[in-house]
Amino acid sequence: MKLRHAGLGLLAIVVFGAAGFTAYAWESEIAPVERAASKRFEPALVKQGADLAAVGNCVVCHTAPGGKPFAGGLPLPTPFGTIYATNITPDSETGIGRWSEAAFTRSMREGVDREGRHLYPAFPYDHFTLVSDADNRALYAYLMTREPVVAEPPPNELPFPLNVRLVLAGWKLLFFREGTFEADPAKDDVWNRGAYLAEGLGHCSACHSPRNLLGAEKRGDDHLAGGESEGWTAYALNAASPAPIPWDVDSLTHYLHQGWEARHGIARGPMAPVNANLGTLPEAESRAIATYIVSLMGEPSPERRQRAETLTAEATIHPPGAVVPSAGSQTVPVAHDSADRGAAIYAAACSTCHDAGRPLPYGGLRLDHSTAISGPTPANPINVVLNGIPAPEGERGPIMPGYAGALDDGQIADLLAYMRRTYSDKPPWDDPADLIAEARARGAENGQRSLDTGSAAPANPSKREPTW
Repeated sequence: MKLRHAGLGLLAIVVFGAAGFTAYAWESEIAPVERAASKRFEPALVKQGADLAAVGNCVVCHTAPGGKPFAGGLPLPTPFGTIYATNITPDSETGIGRWSEAAFTRSMREGVDREGRHLYPAFPYDHFTLVSDADNRALYAYLMTREPVVAEPPPNELPFPLNVRLVLAGWKLLFFREGTFEADPAKDDVWNRGAYLAEGLGHCSACHSPRNLLGAEKRGDDHLAGGESEGWTAYALNAASPAPIPWDVDSLTHYLHQGWEARHGIARGPMAPVNANLGTLPEAESRAIATYIVSLMGEPSPERRQRAETLTAEATIHPPGAVVPSAGSQTVPVAHDSADRGAAIYAAACSTCHDAGRPLPYGGLRLDHSTAISGPTPANPINVVLNGIPAPEGERGPIMPGYAGALDDGQIADLLAYMRRTYSDKPPWDDPADLIAEARARGAENGQRSLDTGSAAPANPSKREPTW
């Protein structure tokens, strides 16, 4: 009898608990509206929204390769399964054409769609909650003036119970804090603008911070301490930055706005379209972000500053590469021990560009300046060696050939080991065999982008095709 009563009591707790959680998690539907006429939006407001969408890199995540801008369908792999980006064009049936401004703002502020369904945090509403009402209004105006596209994304590929959206209310309870950005009165306007953009629409830490077992960003000391995106390492942007030459506001501004920087290299992988979008905006926006990020990096240690000063004081050409006076910018291949296969590969395949002294963005970066060679994992060098840096279609841009068809996995491992010990002061990487195999399996189409963009959608489409 006692066991029966205990069982009934436990059942009652479960039932009432489930009912209470359902009540907590339930969100009401916001009534649909007729599709907003594009003429109702002021051109200046649409222009503001276009610039904000560029900061958020919206077109890249919401455009499938070869698809129409913002029409969704891009697969977003996560440790829990694949989520497909939604259609955010103003199509009334498959997009957000029947969303009111209030419904759009709720999705940004609370991570809940018009129908009342919780959104997966692959849509980074934990950052977008910081966006002001005025900026949400501008973004809404911009999206509602895009070309409506009929496109239904594939269903998400998630196991039970993650495919039940009510579960997300529990995730939000643990990790999501709603609220708009609050300026720091102790900082100036430029710093606060940078913090607003980087932590809000720019959602920098979504890639540049590590995540816990439930997929939430780690905070505190782990904020901007480095993360992973699409098989690439997103380097630490705090005091743990592995850049051999520390970033300053001027150099980071140039990198964000131009997509390259003479002492740090060229944007590639998922970062390339971020730069392409930022490059369409006034440089002041990149400078604001740089001001904020560099402040988080803090002052480099005396040892790190001394090494950086040594590197920047050296001649442009890295020894043992040497200019041949009669051959212009060509170099003598680096001297190497013929028994060292990595050194031989470097001399044959890499030295003529990376030791030639030709300036970026069209020359090869000195590898002792490279964050990738000094970074915590070899993931990024592996991606670049295998697949190169593709030139932007129809435009001038930096380019590097890929060696996936010329070097086997063992040769790439030997090359990486040679570059690590020769051009950094860091200990050897762990055996990169698994990372090389995974990167080769992904292929050049997965995560490898040019400086321009990796999809058929132009960066910030309104810059090229205004529709108002």
